[in-house]
Amino acid sequence: MFDLKWSASEKKIARRAFEAALDVALARILAEFKAKAAQATTPSEMWDVEEYLRRQRKHIDTTFDYRYSQLTFVFAAVIREGYLDEGSLAGLSEDKLDDIRHVLRFAEG
Repeated sequence: MFDLKWSASEKKIARRAFEAALDVALARILAEFKAKAAQATTPSEMWDVEEYLRRQRKHIDTTFDYRYSQLTFVFAAVIREGYLDEGSLAGLSEDKLDDIRHVLRFAEG
């Protein structure tokens, strides 16, 4: 998994898929943030919104790691979380897709 070679075309596919998944994740977080902020009526609730953002930022920073050695894990995670569908990865080599599917199966238990 760690020594996969990425062709130029695969790198383009991976970048587009990565950015698309990140856009979906950030849009969901932004929508949830707006809803939580609109509902906040006390200082305590305001700080709860801040804590929500802090947790989400950490999740984004740890999930979205664009190192080629990590991308099969990243793609499995974002598919599992509903930020991307496997069809967005069409054009990647079968060994990479197999690795992603393997990680997904492992994560399912």
